[in-house]
Amino acid sequence: MARVAVVELDRCVNGTACDFLCANVCPVNRAGKDCIVLGIGGVRPAAGGKGHGHGEGSGWVSVPGSSISGQDVKKSKPIISEELCIGCNICVQKCPVDCIYIENLVQELSEPPSHRFGENAFRVYRLPSVKKGEVVGLIGRNGIGKSTILKILSGQIVPNLGDYTNKSPDYGPVISFFRGREIQSYFTMLKDKGVRVSYKPQNIAQIPKVYKGNVEGLLKKAAWPEGAVELSSVSQGLNLQKILGRDLSELSGGELQRVAIAAASIKDADFYAFDEPTSYLDIRERLNAAKIIRSLAEAGKGVVVIEHDLAVLDYMSDYVNLLYGKKSAYGIVSNVKSVRNGINEFLDGKVKDENVRFRKEELRFDPKPPTDYRKKAVIASYQHLKKTLGPFSLEVSPGELREGEVLGIMGSNGIGKTTFVKMLAGVEKPDSGPIEFKMKVSYKPQYLSPEQGITVEQFLSEQDIDRALFRNEVDRRLAISDLQHHRLDELSGGELQKLAVGVALARNSADLILLDEPTAFVDIEDRLNMAEAIRSITSSRKKVCMVVDHDLLFQDHVSDRLIIFEGEPSIHGMAQAPMQMREGMNHFLRHMQISFRRDHESGRPRANKPGSQLDQEQKRSGEYYYVA
Repeated sequence: MARVAVVELDRCVNGTACDFLCANVCPVNRAGKDCIVLGIGGVRPAAGGKGHGHGEGSGWVSVPGSSISGQDVKKSKPIISEELCIGCNICVQKCPVDCIYIENLVQELSEPPSHRFGENAFRVYRLPSVKKGEVVGLIGRNGIGKSTILKILSGQIVPNLGDYTNKSPDYGPVISFFRGREIQSYFTMLKDKGVRVSYKPQNIAQIPKVYKGNVEGLLKKAAWPEGAVELSSVSQGLNLQKILGRDLSELSGGELQRVAIAAASIKDADFYAFDEPTSYLDIRERLNAAKIIRSLAEAGKGVVVIEHDLAVLDYMSDYVNLLYGKKSAYGIVSNVKSVRNGINEFLDGKVKDENVRFRKEELRFDPKPPTDYRKKAVIASYQHLKKTLGPFSLEVSPGELREGEVLGIMGSNGIGKTTFVKMLAGVEKPDSGPIEFKMKVSYKPQYLSPEQGITVEQFLSEQDIDRALFRNEVDRRLAISDLQHHRLDELSGGELQKLAVGVALARNSADLILLDEPTAFVDIEDRLNMAEAIRSITSSRKKVCMVVDHDLLFQDHVSDRLIIFEGEPSIHGMAQAPMQMREGMNHFLRHMQISFRRDHESGRPRANKPGSQLDQEQKRSGEYYYVA
């Protein structure tokens, strides 16, 4: 059976806080073979050298094949032979910092990886095709190779076909390797520089550091060749007119994301790559971005998109490829699928045409029957609230909070949702209508700032949380304990978000839980797992949870009632009183002018194509929220 062995060298503490324990406990090493050896900088030493021991009676097993001695021992790191490894996972269990992964491939692959980063490093198998005039979406968990694939397709990485020792791979072998497949001609054009590429990166925070100036200057520079795309049409489509004169360093996350999408779209290219284009965007902005991306395909261009919002991915894609495997270890790209079938197979956890199950349980969007919220006890209420912040003013209609329910909060960016939540949390005080809650509030803010130098385990030990609740309801769904030896400042955005949400949900004696954008940077699977954790804790402990989020499918899955915000962003916001789910969704979607239906197979809400027969029928009947 094919195995993948991965060692996170930057986290390994060999020679300092660890006495090469992985090599010491390896049964293959104990049998005298070179399964785990020591190398410097990830380089395997020459075989036949003197084994490194710690003296008789130390309990240390010499590492065969190691010629490392003296001060170099402290710099050495373990290297694991995937051919000799028997998959016992003893080294994984004994590693004090959890930096080793041993995984059996979910299926036997008769081909080498498309790209491999090192001997015991991540690798990705297969690649999706680039289709002219179509948008291809990539679906998969974080850390499974989606961004690596975009970098390969955009020419930033030349695939090494598994030969990580080749530091200067070229496209010749790649073209031969993919002979007879749709992507062969694309790599041929890349080799001959016959394809122009436009790439929207995931990390948009770097843009102001790379380009100094205002938005209009960046977009004019990006319009290559000059005047290739009408600047005004893209600016209007993404609502950028009001910020064209502003410096990039002054923009919010959502504004910077829209500028990044515009800069990528405005180039005259043959292939466009978008890595998570809807992060920070509200629902209206997400749909506007989807329309811009679709317009590129309609102009005959090839487009590949990574997106975690299933409703938006469904809305803009023509085809999808699933990625499955093991986070930080390996990723496998499925065959291309229709959007509906691909998303449903991902939710089901099985790639049907390859007969591979990559998840034990399916993810379902079972419709929640309407509940009579009036039967639930009122545990708090708030009066008519007003708040002014500079030129912005917010008004909030009175509302009641009832035990055991989740209240979703939806609306555009810059319209007062975060200000409202801060008032409930006591971070901000209203100008009128005092809030007099006699209960403990647990608040997860929109932006997170991790502490430096402490591990997840240390951070959790300092928190006033219900340990049993955290273990049984949060950790079993979100696998936060897998990160216990990671430092907070080295966590990804999604990992940090899961940790913060988990602590907020499990905080002792908290009656009201406030979560501001909990799904930011979180992948599709963990979004649904998070929704399950929120609903379970809220219902079983009779708490109230209020959730601000832009992912409509997540809100559909988690919420019992909705609070809808309307108004003019940055000028005035108005929060409606809590509404029942159907009423609230219809109110919100009517304003957005988009309708949803329910998928018969998975139960998930699907956006209707604008102007389609079903879209027109639902709008005429006033039923914008999904119908069966």
